[in-house]
Amino acid sequence: MNTTSPNAAPLLQPFRLGDLLLPNRVVMAPLTRSRAGKERIPNPLMAEYYVQRSSAGLIIAEATTISEQANGWLESPGVYTDAMQAGWQGVTSAVHAAGGRIFLQLWHMGRASHSDFHGGQLPVSASAVKIEGDGIHTPLGKKPYENPRPLETREIAGVVADYRRAAARARAAGFDGVEIHAANGYLIDQFLQSKTNRRTDDYGGSVEKRARFLQEVVGAVSAEWPANRVGVRISPNGSFNDMGSADFREQFAFVATMLDRSGLAYLHVVDGLAFGFHKQGEPMTLAEFRRGFHGPLMGNCGYTLESAEQAVADGVADLIAFGRPYISNPDLVERFRNGWPLAEPADMAAWYSPTGATGYTDFPKHGR
Repeated sequence: MNTTSPNAAPLLQPFRLGDLLLPNRVVMAPLTRSRAGKERIPNPLMAEYYVQRSSAGLIIAEATTISEQANGWLESPGVYTDAMQAGWQGVTSAVHAAGGRIFLQLWHMGRASHSDFHGGQLPVSASAVKIEGDGIHTPLGKKPYENPRPLETREIAGVVADYRRAAARARAAGFDGVEIHAANGYLIDQFLQSKTNRRTDDYGGSVEKRARFLQEVVGAVSAEWPANRVGVRISPNGSFNDMGSADFREQFAFVATMLDRSGLAYLHVVDGLAFGFHKQGEPMTLAEFRRGFHGPLMGNCGYTLESAEQAVADGVADLIAFGRPYISNPDLVERFRNGWPLAEPADMAAWYSPTGATGYTDFPKHGR
């Protein structure tokens, strides 16, 4: 719902997200930063990082694994133990004290993992389709991707239950909501796309059946949260993690219509092409998703202030998520509001560095 005020730029207008009032439409996108340590427990440094960026209308915290099976990234956080939950409680308390609002992104990496993370057991996926790529950084060094083990039909309910337990822990930890990560070639996306889903059971073989796993996860998470505090992220155009299916337009149009019936907080669409485009057809646009999804719509990937303002002004997006600009601009909203220039982009070497504050919390605000 719009809550406009005169003379304010469209992106800086307030927005009512269900029962949550956002002071602006700038969203901090989830960014994996690998600062949780080997135990994957959120810590005070992570709290400081998010507090620095708490002027965002909404923060979506980094992708956070729902179980040990979901792991596959070095030193990323989890939300499946008491210690992890307590660590996140410290983060949410600090963000709320600074006036911010924060959702947690729930993550299962599926085939984008490696047996080194799982005691020698293969990573799981919808089907036994390997990522074609340069390899993966594991606890024992960089190694080639492996052919994943297809989840057996009887196992899927257990993974859905893992999402529900993680959602419950996120609520207990004080988050304002959760986002289901169904994008970027991770487990749910692996079920959605025909390139990676070659199943012949109730979870594959048609657009409807490939969407069943996502539908069940949404239902399970919405049993722990009101649906208007649950978002879903998809990436219909993306090639990351070796994705891209010939029938992507049909699949994701169906997903949008399916999710429209769920009363979600928002649909987060990685519509930009800056993260890689699969070239299986003309890219899907936010305007297309408007036809099938009538709730709040969030655009993401490669947006500038100008293109974000245009998307909101044209009514194709309600919210715009910014990722990389938030790494080196903790005061991104203030820079937008005051016309201040953006800081130089952060060196990619600092994105996932386990060196603590360096390249993480040491970016100054404008004029400091």
